[in-house]
Amino acid sequence: MATDQALTPAELELWHAFKLAGEAVNAGVERDIHMASELTGPEFGVLTRLVDLGGGTLRQMELTQSMRWNKSRLSHQITRMEKRGLVARKATDAVVTVQITDAGRAALRPARPAHALSIRAHLMDKLDAAQRIALAQALSALVERRSDGSTTSG
Repeated sequence: MATDQALTPAELELWHAFKLAGEAVNAGVERDIHMASELTGPEFGVLTRLVDLGGGTLRQMELTQSMRWNKSRLSHQITRMEKRGLVARKATDAVVTVQITDAGRAALRPARPAHALSIRAHLMDKLDAAQRIALAQALSALVERRSDGSTTSG
């Protein structure tokens, strides 16, 4: 890959289309989740990971890794969510855990179906089956798989 050359017009067009599409889909999904539940996109992400990966509770470090955020960003997010009563944080010895509260579960209930409907509306329904397969293959090529099964962007 050449590192000293500017992008070609075709490369720039692809880059802008990629960014605009991602931003449009994400904005639409986040808006629909918020309308259904008053959760922000990051709040929805934290709550779903707590439930899906930890049965409602995760160590803060595991949550940081699953969100692919740095410690500071997650800590600030959890503080905001604690103030809203969505999660509770507990420190024992050297381990900090984050637990979804009843209020968090109640907020998540209408958000999940809204999330699925929104993804269909903003992404799936705009592509035919062949386009979905091609997009999945193209996006998979952008993700590097580690030997432990986790992924990182390349």
